[in-house]
Amino acid sequence: MTDAYYELVDPDDPRGERFASSDHVISTWGRSMQNAAPVSALLVRAIERCAPRDDTRISRVVIDLLGPVPVTDELWVQARIDRRGRQIELLGADMTAPGPDGAPRVVATASAWRFQRVPTPTLPETPIEPMRPVSEGRRRLPDDDTDRTYIHSLDWLWLNDILHSVEAECWATPLVGLVVGEQMTPTQRLFAVADIANGMGSRLDPADFTFLNTDLAVHLHRLPEGDWIGVRSESRYGADGVGVSRGTLFDENGPVAAIQQAQLVRPRR
Repeated sequence: MTDAYYELVDPDDPRGERFASSDHVISTWGRSMQNAAPVSALLVRAIERCAPRDDTRISRVVIDLLGPVPVTDELWVQARIDRRGRQIELLGADMTAPGPDGAPRVVATASAWRFQRVPTPTLPETPIEPMRPVSEGRRRLPDDDTDRTYIHSLDWLWLNDILHSVEAECWATPLVGLVVGEQMTPTQRLFAVADIANGMGSRLDPADFTFLNTDLAVHLHRLPEGDWIGVRSESRYGADGVGVSRGTLFDENGPVAAIQQAQLVRPRR
């Protein structure tokens, strides 16, 4: 097994950079599909590398999952600028993979606003209850006899019972890289963790319900620093199988982003 979620197979493929996925990406909902966190991090990587400018940074990213992303050695990712500008740019990225009939199809997309940076050190901060420090987290690793999935690729530090607390809190950091031979950027590291917000505070037993998210929307007011990403999240549900998870992402210096995800909730019959 590789020490990263993906390996770059062909950077010059006409469909886009071609990647092979490792077992680290496997979703807890099915061994043939990928967790959304590595997928979103790889799309963010493409956006960061698209016509990069030192005077800009990503402000908002929305990931849409158009169906199960297969665990395969045929993944293509390409990015583009959809709206050029001096202060504001809109970028997009697509992930393509073989569909059920073997023909390539788009399985995930990303849309990102990129803003020009200007110095604003005196702007007021909005108070928010801080996360308890990493040192107070309880390490929670999945049992060794369970099938290896994405959740085994993270180092988890729980601050409370993240499955049953109304407002769940934990720290996490990837134990593997995003792409073999590459160092993750701060934004890539954040997105390699962010999707765990889905289901935190669910108070639902995965043996009785599935709660898959179809998207991931993250607004970053500050770039994260350091290895650990803190997640504070809660889940809310309607009476018709539709839910939402929402929360805040942190680094060890404080909050860095807001996150929200739509949930498709289904009872297991």
